[in-house]
Amino acid sequence: MTLTAPGRTPDHAAGPGTATSASTSPTARGLWRGARGMVAVGVLVVLVAVIAALFTGTSTEGRPLDPADASLTGGKALAQLLRARGVRVERVSTVDDVVRLDGPASRVLVTDTSFLSADEVSRLSRTRAQRLIAGPVSDLDRLAPGIGSTGETGSRSREPRCALPAAVRAGSAFMGGALFTVPRGSTGCYPGADGASLVHTPGDPSVTVVGDGAFMTDRRLAEDGNAALAMNLAGDRPVLIWLVAPDEPQAVPGSGKASAADLIPPGVPWAVVQLGVALVVVAFWRGRRLGPVVVERLPVVVRAAETVEGRGRLYRARRARDRASATLRAACVSRLVPRLGLSGEAAPDEIVAATALRTGHDAIWVRSVMYGPTPADDAGLIALAGHLDTLERQVREP
Repeated sequence: MTLTAPGRTPDHAAGPGTATSASTSPTARGLWRGARGMVAVGVLVVLVAVIAALFTGTSTEGRPLDPADASLTGGKALAQLLRARGVRVERVSTVDDVVRLDGPASRVLVTDTSFLSADEVSRLSRTRAQRLIAGPVSDLDRLAPGIGSTGETGSRSREPRCALPAAVRAGSAFMGGALFTVPRGSTGCYPGADGASLVHTPGDPSVTVVGDGAFMTDRRLAEDGNAALAMNLAGDRPVLIWLVAPDEPQAVPGSGKASAADLIPPGVPWAVVQLGVALVVVAFWRGRRLGPVVVERLPVVVRAAETVEGRGRLYRARRARDRASATLRAACVSRLVPRLGLSGEAAPDEIVAATALRTGHDAIWVRSVMYGPTPADDAGLIALAGHLDTLERQVREP
């Protein structure tokens, strides 16, 4: 005896006529075939967007050591820390502004002198403010007398190895770049093979020279003792005069200096590229989906003569002699015009004159045939068809 579960029939008990049910639920392969086109388009669009973002959205270029620049090379973080400490940070771009804020209670931070003239550098060297020079400055001999450059070294985390309080309290910092000589009475810190990366010369005013100002940027400020060293050097006076290069003048619409490219936002070209790529992909995808043109076989082939005869019978049944005559005349004119050398926009008078000249018939008779009244009966319609046929034959075979 074979035992089966209640409510189920054994497989061998199924009769020969029993139909086996097939699953109609979608399979993974079917779903993938239906959605792979859209998935490919989505992946391509995301890829183009990522590439555009890499070129436009993740740029870290800015104004190096600018207190108003929040990029990785800017100095906005240090400026905010100094203001929170109570230091008045003044961002200036001219020597006149430095002279206006000059005084023993001020410190001027110089990171670049390439935009200054020789006279402006001389005026800057005569100010009374304490001087902090960060990075390779071309006019070092005038702004820091007695301190000369001896070479360069790689920037990395270095120990101060000096007795300067600002450096001792900060400890290790990201220092390097230009190396300087240490004059008599000065203090050299963060030494390299040929000199020191930081040199401090006391006096009135005091001068501090740093070979690389990267430790003060937003990128490096949170590393090692960079923040402490930057604040100790730049924030020891109530006022910090931060000298930066002037902002580049931007082209203003209506000033005559702005070109068409200046008026286009920087993200528009990449948006156009993305739209173009998406358009090409969609066109390719839709073209493959539609497939080649297929000629459909008609179920019944109807001869042209039968079609004309059927249409004529419909006209006759409705006594539509006006439509029948208009159709005959329009067809005759469409065939005569190219044979007469006329354009498709030729006026009836031109067509009548050319037909009469070619066939030798009277122009009044030709006009009555081609543009005359509607025939009164079927006999008149048949006669009209014959006259039109005669005109065509005579024009075709003069």
